[in-house]
Amino acid sequence: MACDTKQTVKENKEVVSKETDTINTQKENNMSSTLVMQKAPEFTMEAYNAKTGHYTTVTSTDYEGKWHVVCFYPADFTFVCPTEIAAMNAKYDEFQAMGVDILAVSTDTKFSHKRFVETEPLLKDLKLTIGADGTKEVSRAFGVLLEDEGIALRGRFLINPEGVVVAQEVQAPSVGRNVNEFLRQVEAWQHATKTGEVCPAGWRPGKKTLPVNTDVEQMTGRVGDYITIEEILS
Repeated sequence: MACDTKQTVKENKEVVSKETDTINTQKENNMSSTLVMQKAPEFTMEAYNAKTGHYTTVTSTDYEGKWHVVCFYPADFTFVCPTEIAAMNAKYDEFQAMGVDILAVSTDTKFSHKRFVETEPLLKDLKLTIGADGTKEVSRAFGVLLEDEGIALRGRFLINPEGVVVAQEVQAPSVGRNVNEFLRQVEAWQHATKTGEVCPAGWRPGKKTLPVNTDVEQMTGRVGDYITIEEILS
C-alpha cells in the first residue's frame, strides 16, 4: 500500500506539473496576443513597389523615425482585399501629408503582387508598396498568421517614430476595415503624442481634447463636467 501511495503522489505531482505548464503557456500566449505598447518586430522581405512598377526589398529600418502602418491582408486575387488596398490608396496623399508611410503585406510572392496590381481594376494607379512575406515569418512575428492556411488575417498596425506599436486592429477575412476611421485614429495619435493631451471617443481635429496633462486632478471623476455625450458623438 505504501508503494501504491508513493506512486499515486508521484502521478499527482506530474499532473499538477503538466497543468502548471499549460497555465503558464496560456499566460504567455495571452501576454503576446497584442503588440500594442511593444516594439514592432523587425523584418526584411521582397516587395513590389506599385508606384515605380519595380521589385524592391523593404526592411523595418526603412521606417525608422517615421510614423508608419503595416497592413496585412489575406491574399492577392481575392474579393475584399482589393477594396481595402484601393481605399488605403485613395487616402495615400492624406497619409503622406501627415508623414505616415504605408506598407501592405501578404504571403503572396512579389510576382503575384505585380500581376494582381496589373489586372485588378480597383488597383489602377496604385501607389503603395506591397511586401511579399513568402516565408510567413513577418506575419507570424506580428501574430496574424493563420498557420493551417498559410495566409494572414486582416491586421493593421500603427507604429510611432520610436518603433512602438500604438494601435492595432485584427479581423477575420470576411469583413473589410474602415480607412476613414483609421485616418482619424492616426490624427488623434499624432495630436496626443505632440500635446500630451488625450483624445475622447470619436475625436477629430477641432474637437475637444481632455487636457489631463495640466488638469488631471480637477478632471478625475468629473470628465462629464468638461465634455458632454452630445459633443463626443457629434
